[in-house]
Amino acid sequence: MWSTSTPRARFAHAPVARLATVAPRRQAAPGAGGVRASRRGRLHTAVDAKPKTTQRLRRLANIEGNPLVSLLVDHYAEDWTQLWWVRIDGIAAVHHDGNAMQAGRDLLRAKYAQYQSVSLNGPVIAVAVRRWSSWHA
Repeated sequence: MWSTSTPRARFAHAPVARLATVAPRRQAAPGAGGVRASRRGRLHTAVDAKPKTTQRLRRLANIEGNPLVSLLVDHYAEDWTQLWWVRIDGIAAVHHDGNAMQAGRDLLRAKYAQYQSVSLNGPVIAVAVRRWSSWHA
């Protein structure tokens, strides 16, 4: 059974979130990754050193063209009474340097032990939350 009862707690404890951005032709372009919340109500994710063909990722270009994003976390179980999802809609900004980038990296390193050995060498995406939506069985 899932131990957290509020949508915000479920979101905070979820290991991974799916980030949806808006592409130039208005189709959704998904991305995935770890997300960590700050005390100011912003969410952060980053481009890390896991293998990629480029760090000029579609999600970064999409945010620069249209900052509206959604983040989704969910939980599936064979026992369907345990199903739930939480979605956040917000305004994203890409940070390539400065305090916002460092703060986002620090938050992600605190949540994910893997970032002690996998470098966070790309920009940080900070999302100002505008709306929470959720459902649970």
